[in-house]
Amino acid sequence: MRVATWNVNSLTARWPRVESWLLEHQPDVVLIQETKQTDAKFPFEALAERGYAAAHHGQGQWNGVAIFSKVGLGDVTRGFGDEDPEARFIGATCGGVRFYSCYVPNGRALDDPHYAYKLQWLAKLRDLLEQRDRSTPVVVGGDFNVAPTDLDCYDPAVFVGATHVSEPERAALRAIEATGLVDLTRSLHPDEPSFSWWDYRNGAFHRGWGLRIDLLYVDESLRATVTASYVDRDARKGEKPSDHAPVFGEFDLTKRPN
Repeated sequence: MRVATWNVNSLTARWPRVESWLLEHQPDVVLIQETKQTDAKFPFEALAERGYAAAHHGQGQWNGVAIFSKVGLGDVTRGFGDEDPEARFIGATCGGVRFYSCYVPNGRALDDPHYAYKLQWLAKLRDLLEQRDRSTPVVVGGDFNVAPTDLDCYDPAVFVGATHVSEPERAALRAIEATGLVDLTRSLHPDEPSFSWWDYRNGAFHRGWGLRIDLLYVDESLRATVTASYVDRDARKGEKPSDHAPVFGEFDLTKRPN
């Protein structure tokens, strides 16, 4: 099973690139963030023509998360079941695996109310994962807007006193891992930065000024089946790319422990 997570930064603006990328890579399941579409505008029919069932939690101009699947899609859930007004979380079961696509709040600044919202949001995600059915394998992916360690930041000194690297945010990720999950890319590449986001400004991509904030978490049963995990940097190149690159995880599910 080939899985990817990708913040496309507007599915409307990026659809031609997403479509060609799907045809080239043929992922089985894709976790999408920042669709910036309503459900009415979402390309359900175009995806079906390419073999993908899809579920979407849209908001229009902002946010929006989705799951595309070639291996079945059911048991769709949206949000945390409370009054959260922002479309940032969707779950579905695909091919016997539970998938969650997450678009974690940015936080903006350490003294901004959005930062408190971010920490509360991550705590809700942790609670949901703590209560999950452990008999079903799980993949939790998306744009987490947190660089887990200094290795995941091109220059930690640039971000001192800023969001994305603060200790409370990183502690929130560790709490999510403590529910029995593994940071897939880091587990396979312990010493590589593997950046997934680069600012559009100042030639950041070409200078290597990136962050690793797009993450795939898996449980131990799936970690035992992984064959590869990597960032698709080519998707960040060319005309009008997203500022994020897709992150892949590849699994041989025949190796899953009984």
